[in-house]
Amino acid sequence: MHHGVRRNGRDYRDYWLDQVDEAGVLAISIELPEASFPEYLWYHFGNLHDKEGTPNPREEWTFGIVERLFELLLAQGVTTRQRYGLFGHSAGGQFVHRMVSFGFRDRVAVAVSANAGTYAMPDLSTPWPFGLGQTDVDTDALRALLGFPITVMAGTADVETTGHFFPKGPRSMRQGANRYERAHTYVRSGHATAAALESNCAWTIIDVPGVGHHGKRMSAAAAPIVSAAMRANGKDGNATECGAVGSRATIGEGRSTVHNASGTGVIK
Repeated sequence: MHHGVRRNGRDYRDYWLDQVDEAGVLAISIELPEASFPEYLWYHFGNLHDKEGTPNPREEWTFGIVERLFELLLAQGVTTRQRYGLFGHSAGGQFVHRMVSFGFRDRVAVAVSANAGTYAMPDLSTPWPFGLGQTDVDTDALRALLGFPITVMAGTADVETTGHFFPKGPRSMRQGANRYERAHTYVRSGHATAAALESNCAWTIIDVPGVGHHGKRMSAAAAPIVSAAMRANGKDGNATECGAVGSRATIGEGRSTVHNASGTGVIK
């Protein structure tokens, strides 16, 4: 679990305590304190560059912490699973989708980015961090990213723009007027880019009705999605069933309906 800009990992741990028994998952909240990982460059943007814009070595990127932590959990016998799930809210949602954008996803079974403030658009002509331009991501890497099943969750009431931490710069505003719009812009851009590349896009957008910028309520909405993906992958890490690819869903009370090219399914 990846917290927001307040670096409140303990809160996110507590949000998931109500979910883990029913979801059947071990939830670990990773806290990246401001003192050790200052500002957005280290957290939201993964420490790709320093303040002067000089690229940092890949081994210094914050995105690699998750994989190293998972390897330690395996080595210490805390888990026997070969894959793990990701959930990030707000700044954590920025961290999660940017992390998988750079290939840190070999053992990721599910990646959920919820209510992110900005996105690294799947566009090699838009410079980082608002796109993937001027990075080591090339066309082949972009195709691979588009084929990876990112789940973007958007609270339909996450439309406030007056908060201190809401990104209001011109590059942010080009992605949408609020966080809800930006989530849809990101997934729509993924499908458009895939079409232009004559490739597939496995990204999904899920609307969470009536929920604003609320980490606890978005965690509750995400828990069944993470649980289903982990169960589908099994303890050995091999997928046992497939979900919808490139779909759109709206979570209702007690269930979510997924609309996709092969029909409509209901997840209770």
